[in-house]
Amino acid sequence: MNGVGVTGFPVRKAGLHKRRRVWETVIQSLLFFAGFFSIFTTIGIVYELGKEAWLFFRLPEVNLIDFLTGTKWQPHINEFGILPLATATLVTTAIAMLIATPLGLAAAVYLSEYAAKKTRNTLKPILEILAGIPTIVYGYFALTFVTPLLRSIFGSGVVEIYNTGSAGLVMGILILPLIASISEDALNAVPRSLREAAYGLGATKLEVAVKVVLPAALSGIAAAVILGISRAIGETMIVAVAAGAGPNFTLNPFKGAETMTGHIVRISGGDLSYDSIDY
Repeated sequence: MNGVGVTGFPVRKAGLHKRRRVWETVIQSLLFFAGFFSIFTTIGIVYELGKEAWLFFRLPEVNLIDFLTGTKWQPHINEFGILPLATATLVTTAIAMLIATPLGLAAAVYLSEYAAKKTRNTLKPILEILAGIPTIVYGYFALTFVTPLLRSIFGSGVVEIYNTGSAGLVMGILILPLIASISEDALNAVPRSLREAAYGLGATKLEVAVKVVLPAALSGIAAAVILGISRAIGETMIVAVAAGAGPNFTLNPFKGAETMTGHIVRISGGDLSYDSIDY
């Protein structure tokens, strides 16, 4: 039976506290295991990549200097220059960020500072839905719409059918909702008191947004941009469909080239043996 305290309320059993401690211990253990598992997975990925890289550079045909400075990637003739794949990746990423960063920030500022609550509640889910469209759809959109559009503007002799420009533009469209959504959350996290203080000093809404809110949310915006860059570098299907399927060392966005992820997709079709150099 429960005892009764001097206040007239029942005294809790000691067993109740014990059960709570047991459950807290179980929950803490599960949370620790989840955190440890994520760290262990990351370590495993780094280890596997490092091991394969070590085995690759130990081959007599591979030279580290030539690997970093070579302009040809043709493993069948022992040409292992990484620059064609790296430059194509950087070109598509740069184009994507030039599109996504300013437009994403502009959308975030509008949603946070200018849009009515009803408008914001309507537009933000639409932006987030765009981020959920399969990337293969974006890839064929780049190939069948953006590339013909570029060829009609600049000429078919200038813009190749497969080119890094159309892939980069569509990647920017893909990344834009990501940057806009995260940046808008960062802007909304800025205390209302900062805005009210600026308005009290006679600042306009644009001045408050540019000179007060944006600097205060800079860390969150930087995180959104970094996440967008990571997303662009790791994008696979858009570049595999629209950018090209041959390692080509060029900075011309109207030429075809193969990114690192696109090359991985191409060689993963089962044509390479497990222990080959290209693998």
